Amino acid sequence: MAARRAWLGASLAAARAGSLRLGRHRSPRAPCRGAAMEPAPRWLAGLRFDNRALRALPVETPPPGPEGAPSAPRPVPGACFSRVRPAPLRQPRLVALSGPALALLGLGAPPAAREAETEAEAALFFSGNALLPGAEPAAHCYCGHQFGQFAGQLGDGAAMYLGEVCTAAGERWELQLKGAGPTPFSRQADGRKVLRSSIREFLGSEAMFHLGIPTTRAGACVTSESTVLRDVFYDGNPKHEKCTVVLRIAPTFIRFGSFEIFKPTDEQTGRTGPSVGRNDIRVQLLDYVIGSFYPEIQAAHAGDRLQRNVAFFREVTRRTARMVAEWQCVGFCHGVLNTDNMSIVGLTLDYGPFGFLDRYDPEHVCNASDNAGRYAYGKQPEVCKWNLQKLAEALQPELPLELGEAVLAEEFDAEFQRHHLQKMRRKLGLVGAQHEEDAALVAQLLETMHLTGADFTNTFRSLSSFPAEPASPDLEELLAMLTAQCASLEELRLAFRPQMDPRQLSMMLMLAQSNPQLFALMGTRANLTRELERVEQQARLEQLSPAELQSRNREHWASWLQRYRARLDRDKEAVGDAAAWQAERERVMRTNNPKYVLRNYMAQNAIEAAEGGDFSEVRRVLKLLETPYDSEAGAAAEPTEGAGAAGRRHSYSDKPPLWAAELCVT
Repeated sequence: MAARRAWLGASLAAARAGSLRLGRHRSPRAPCRGAAMEPAPRWLAGLRFDNRALRALPVETPPPGPEGAPSAPRPVPGACFSRVRPAPLRQPRLVALSGPALALLGLGAPPAAREAETEAEAALFFSGNALLPGAEPAAHCYCGHQFGQFAGQLGDGAAMYLGEVCTAAGERWELQLKGAGPTPFSRQADGRKVLRSSIREFLGSEAMFHLGIPTTRAGACVTSESTVLRDVFYDGNPKHEKCTVVLRIAPTFIRFGSFEIFKPTDEQTGRTGPSVGRNDIRVQLLDYVIGSFYPEIQAAHAGDRLQRNVAFFREVTRRTARMVAEWQCVGFCHGVLNTDNMSIVGLTLDYGPFGFLDRYDPEHVCNASDNAGRYAYGKQPEVCKWNLQKLAEALQPELPLELGEAVLAEEFDAEFQRHHLQKMRRKLGLVGAQHEEDAALVAQLLETMHLTGADFTNTFRSLSSFPAEPASPDLEELLAMLTAQCASLEELRLAFRPQMDPRQLSMMLMLAQSNPQLFALMGTRANLTRELERVEQQARLEQLSPAELQSRNREHWASWLQRYRARLDRDKEAVGDAAAWQAERERVMRTNNPKYVLRNYMAQNAIEAAEGGDFSEVRRVLKLLETPYDSEAGAAAEPTEGAGAAGRRHSYSDKPPLWAAELCVT
């Protein structure tokens, strides 16, 4: 036993150093196993793979090349997957594990005595330096509309399907490594992800799940001593960053763009999908998706493919509408809602430049690369509907376009509005019967939040303290709480500072007047309009004092609270036990209004600490996000003095510090 432990330890050490080589596939269905030195897993030994997707869908076997050579970027026609191999990393090291996510796979928490050994095993297998028995790495082929334009073949350029784990509970989970090296879809990239983006993906996935929002999961984050060069702010100042891998978990990572590989020549871009004309593969893919992930639809329409496909698109539409309604209700901004980032089973997919609202602003853009504001927070529902339109087009001829468009027109807006109002009613503690004015009350609340620049998360949490009695002294305290959550004069001046040089703005205005046709062709009218609004807002703010701003904000909130009081009184009058009603109202509000969301500055604190070699803040933030509605559990995971590399102490349940507004995510 001692000899075996010594051998395992030596093997793990070799793997951490990046000295293990991965074996080549001997046949399309053979399990991918490592070289002779590869140690057998212990903690992960119970994972059982059954890779149904690779059996059901066409898989490209890469052309022969030098042993150990990375996959060459190329078009992949006639296939949904291409076999790949992870590229080893130097000295992989575990950043964090998500116990709740790994529990999906039947993995329990390891004994404390084996913690170091378990972390080494996780670093080895979840970095891609070694493969679990039964894993068959492959990259998925898909296309997509990016920022409204068809981009042609995209695919898993930085992600790899490992296989599907079947659990004792009868569930099936697809495992994926993100950042494990190049694939045929990497184009000019290296297939790597870095520590900062991987920590955001890891924490973001788990934060969304614990908020109750449909999402892919993240089981592990593993970094290394291998580095890649990245230009963080696209300003010509690249730096070396550590290669990092995230283990992602979902029923499937198939997306809207998976069906766009069959797209004929696009009228605007001239691009086509790599499998244009291959309706036989579209049929295979559709049969696989519906049979595997919508079995009730398959069973209900087994004898009628057309009605089955209509029912499938109807359910995808409904799930997508409910998902984006959930996003809007927690202030989540996706950032890159391209069709290749839309899950076919209605999950939040791909955490790139995402963010949660701090100051409520429907026009907030969390992705600094989105210059036109296409994916602004307030536009997310209409963008998701647009993406569903592209999915409907991609399903032809298996779903005639007129039928798909009819489903979309009938279902999306109605389902979104129904679910959004239902969720907002719970956030406001409207536990009685629904009334016609409820939608107007919600709209007036959001308008008040916009006018006052109120913090989205904390405002809803504060409303949980609304007193039941009209004459309660707690009402004044609540008004003070709400006013404190409004944007300060300093915050507003920072938020509305001009983005253009005054000379550039003057030239743009002159061009708009002298040559409106050319100006229209440049497509910058929206940017100019926003810039003029900033200039006007700045001028108004210069005339405002902090006391005047606070007084104005207080008036706005006092006015809305009167409407809220009248609406709650209607609920109260309809019940026999007012105390029980009040207790239920408070319970519903506290379980629907989180105290914690993953704000950008929280992730930044964790990233800065991790870049300095300290992963404790990542793990602390993860723990906090696992109980977002629980004040007591969250208090134990609040940051201590000096949390984060910058040593900035701030309670994660407070309004963000002013420096948080300066963070830029691209």
